[in-house]
Amino acid sequence: MNYTNPVTTTFELQRKTIESSHRALERGVETQRRLAEAVVDGMETTETAQRRTVELSRQAAHNTLDAVEAGLPGMEEAVAELRGTVDEGYDLLLENHAEAFDSAVSEYENGLDATDEYVDGALDALDEQVSVLVEAHEELEAQSVEAADRFGTQVEKLQDDVEEMQEQLREMQSQATAAAEA
Repeated sequence: MNYTNPVTTTFELQRKTIESSHRALERGVETQRRLAEAVVDGMETTETAQRRTVELSRQAAHNTLDAVEAGLPGMEEAVAELRGTVDEGYDLLLENHAEAFDSAVSEYENGLDATDEYVDGALDALDEQVSVLVEAHEELEAQSVEAADRFGTQVEKLQDDVEEMQEQLREMQSQATAAAEA
């Protein structure tokens, strides 16, 4: 009888579970990294959309000034001055807007870089620990298989001894029965 097969199967399943869990953790970390990259992309898209909205608002203000200038003769100088003020305000708004988003994206990316460094270090340490665990697990399996083999050998020897004793008892019974009948 093979006593090592269930032991080997159990250890193999345990190792596969360890390795699967390790891969799942790595995939989870990679998913989080992709999500973080998507956040940066979303921030950049938001910045572009908001900048376009500000530029459209500036264009609308210019269109209004064009209408005032066309509708009120003699206001060209005042409208030109007002147009310069509007442009300065929108230029400042766009500059502050760009700086704010650049700063936010930069800080977020710096945070991601720091997190990536930490996570990479942790994953490297985990890789080493999983390797050590798998090696120790394989050694334990080898010892368990050896113990199961020894146990199996002992059981088989005991079984052979019991069968031999049973055979001797049968012979003794047979001899006792023959002697009693004689």
